Amino acid sequence: MNKFKNSKIQRFKDSMIQLFKDSMIQLFNYFVILLLVSCGQNYVPKPNSYYRIDFPDKEYQRYDSICPFTFEYPVYGKLAAESNRYSEPCWMNINFPKYKGTIHLTYLEIDDNFDQFIEDNWTIIYKRLIQRADAVNERAYENHELNVYGIMYDIRGNAASSVQFFLTDSVKNFMRGSLYFTVRPNADSLAPVVSFFREDIIHLVESIEWKN
Repeated sequence: MNKFKNSKIQRFKDSMIQLFKDSMIQLFNYFVILLLVSCGQNYVPKPNSYYRIDFPDKEYQRYDSICPFTFEYPVYGKLAAESNRYSEPCWMNINFPKYKGTIHLTYLEIDDNFDQFIEDNWTIIYKRLIQRADAVNERAYENHELNVYGIMYDIRGNAASSVQFFLTDSVKNFMRGSLYFTVRPNADSLAPVVSFFREDIIHLVESIEWKN
């Protein structure tokens, strides 16, 4: 009786061991198949996408008023005097409400303070904006015929302003310009908008004339 009982128990153990072996083999085969399938698939992450932005055709009009300069600006921009408490005569903004962007223009008359204006401009670019910028590229501008000289700054990265410039005759007239957007800076999503208005800034720079 005991031999029969022991043999029965042994067969049970053998069957459990075999079952375990069979399960392990099936599990191994499953992982091999899964590995082969996964290796045969190339995962390509979906790139970030942004809304398509429609831009108007390039067309310009000339500003010519009481200020000691004239220039051309886009017909799709709304020209308005700067209204904050620190503003001075001939400080103005070209607003683009649809794109939440503004080109700010500040004019200063040179009175034995040209070096200070240049230093202030350098501070704005290389001490304030550079904190969130990846790089700053400078482009010199010269128009000897109209006596207009300056530098345009392309500011890379998520800085608050992507394009800035100054223009001067180094004797009497000094103008600063900057492009800002009232949205959180994002170099990727703003890239096409910045590129579009950068062309308008270049046109403004190349069209400016001093009256005195």
